[in-house]
This record gives sequence, C-alpha cells and structure tokens, in this order.
Amino acid sequence: MKDLDLKSNVEKALEEIRPFLRTDGGDISLIDIEDDKLVKVQLMGTCVDCSVNQMTLKSGVETTIKKYAPQIEKVVNIEA
Repeated sequence: MKDLDLKSNVEKALEEIRPFLRTDGGDISLIDIEDDKLVKVQLMGTCVDCSVNQMTLKSGVETTIKKYAPQIEKVVNIEA
C-alpha cells in the first residue's frame, strides 16, 4: 500500500506541473520510482528540446514532487 501512496503522491505532483508544461507545448510522464527515493520522469513535446529543461526539472518538477513526497531525494529525466 505504501508504494501505491507514494506513486499516487508523485502523480498528484505531476498533475500540478502539467498545466505549466502544456502551456509551452510540453508534458511529463512518470516512468519509475526506485527505492522510494529516485523518481524517473520523461519530458515530452517541446520540453525535450527546451534549453531550460534541466532548470525546469530541478526547480519546478523536483520541488513540487518533494512537496507531495518528501522522501524523494532526486528526480531525473529519462531521454526518449
């Protein structure tokens, strides 16, 4: 059940982020959660080639995910 709660919290965080990404023609998907500490996501659409995607990932995505799931230590983008 704990894993489901964590995944649910991460998905809630992504739902909060998506409207901002979609404004610029992008999106984000949850790929995996490892050891309840590492979240793997995939940026899509214009976010893939965006020069600020690492900043977006760090400041926006990681911060929002940690707000919903404080045990998460790192968020990484998996290239398509």
